[in-house]
Amino acid sequence: MRNLSILSVLCFCLSCNNNNPKTTENLNNSNKTATTAIENKSKTDNPEIKADQNEVIKEEDILFNGKLKRFFTLKEFASVFGKADSIKLISEEEKCTYIFENEDGSKDLQDKYLYKNGSRFENHKEKVAVDEYRFTPNNFILFKGKKLSPSTTISDLKLLFPNAIKNIKSIEVNGEKNLKVIQLREDENNSSDGHIKVFIKQGKLYYIHWWFPC
Repeated sequence: MRNLSILSVLCFCLSCNNNNPKTTENLNNSNKTATTAIENKSKTDNPEIKADQNEVIKEEDILFNGKLKRFFTLKEFASVFGKADSIKLISEEEKCTYIFENEDGSKDLQDKYLYKNGSRFENHKEKVAVDEYRFTPNNFILFKGKKLSPSTTISDLKLLFPNAIKNIKSIEVNGEKNLKVIQLREDENNSSDGHIKVFIKQGKLYYIHWWFPC
């Protein structure tokens, strides 16, 4: 009989502990805190991308003259574009950012600009990259397989970049007076500080420029 009484007391105590509202509340608060922490981390790791943002144009989705990506060799430049019309040291142009900057942010003062048919390329030793690309009768790009050339109209661009065309602007450009321009992002997550400007003249595609802040 005494053993039965002891067992009854133990069962009662265990039942009270299991139904303790404070214990349940603490568990709920812990779960909420953990969930909030995970949600906050997710927001930090994955910045919100608005649906109406200007579109992205990735380097890997472009082929210049259907042959070269944005970065190539000096030999490939000569093969596709021919001999440069003129060459200048970038340092003489007082440009604040170089495509081929060193890891510590320093610049090679021997880096050059190669000019060809209105386009401008940066040259570092045997490396070349597109900086500004002018659309001429012989110059075009393939963007995801679609050809963009001097005959490409604003209506054509709107099919590819509707948000960017919605935000089209008119700006003054040295030697060109006013040109229409749209701005495209470099990556989906907006991790780049730069962007691509696409210039339009008399309703047709004119040139593109990779812009990066100083």
